[in-house]
Amino acid sequence: MTIDYEKLLNWPVPEIIHTYTERDTMLYALGIGLGGDPLDKKQLRYVYEPDLTAVPSMAVVMGYPGFWIKDPDTGIDWKRVVHGEQSIRIHAPLPVAGTVVGKTKIEAIIDKGADKGALIYAKRDISDQETGNLLATASMSTFCRADGGFGGPAGPSPKPHVLPERAPDQSCDLATMPQTALLYRLNGDYNPLHADPEVAKAAGFERPILHGLCTFGVVAHALLRICCDYDPRALRAMDARFSAPVYPGETIRTEIWREAGEVSFRARVIERDVIVLNNGRAELA
Repeated sequence: MTIDYEKLLNWPVPEIIHTYTERDTMLYALGIGLGGDPLDKKQLRYVYEPDLTAVPSMAVVMGYPGFWIKDPDTGIDWKRVVHGEQSIRIHAPLPVAGTVVGKTKIEAIIDKGADKGALIYAKRDISDQETGNLLATASMSTFCRADGGFGGPAGPSPKPHVLPERAPDQSCDLATMPQTALLYRLNGDYNPLHADPEVAKAAGFERPILHGLCTFGVVAHALLRICCDYDPRALRAMDARFSAPVYPGETIRTEIWREAGEVSFRARVIERDVIVLNNGRAELA
């Protein structure tokens, strides 16, 4: 099958009512490496219930509609799909437990050409079910590597944030564990690309890769540590492009530039010296 542009643009991504508990909030934080130093009380607040606080980047798993692209009627070769870009904007502090409603809309589909794939842009509003208050907005692009050439529009695509040309002002190294992908998938993303060696091989990877959203979360952890003194209220928005996969067990170095009104960042895997997250921008309170 191939992509039917109008059909996919109007795809009825299911509205999700998502009830989560303090345990889920702690599981997300553990999955992105918080609690790595059990004596660090600033980290402990994200993984221990007496003063439990939600990591702002947890918005990416709230009201998540699941791997809907796997539906064969989308016309997408789901085994060749990778995460392209991700952004979050926090409108109010995330509750540590509750029920939220996630409403996802396909905003654009870009046909890069038969040999270049396609891009799908989607936005999800996450609201508190009881009050209706908007808590966060999560936007993403999906790179469908095998699905270009269906006759859709060739643009325009958003321009990436430009990083400063000078050396980074600061950096933060955070290690992942060999089982990090298996832990992180318990947040709700069960794409077998991150667990099944045969699926990973079919997709062109030597072994299962880390979820892009886990990489995004590890970098959010680095920003909280370096720029926010672990205060979740300080991280208001964050967006970046995924440029290469991370293998579980590798160390992610987040490189940070501080400028008036914003923070720029990128991340690289130390072991292979490969940039895995690029063109990053964050807004601080």
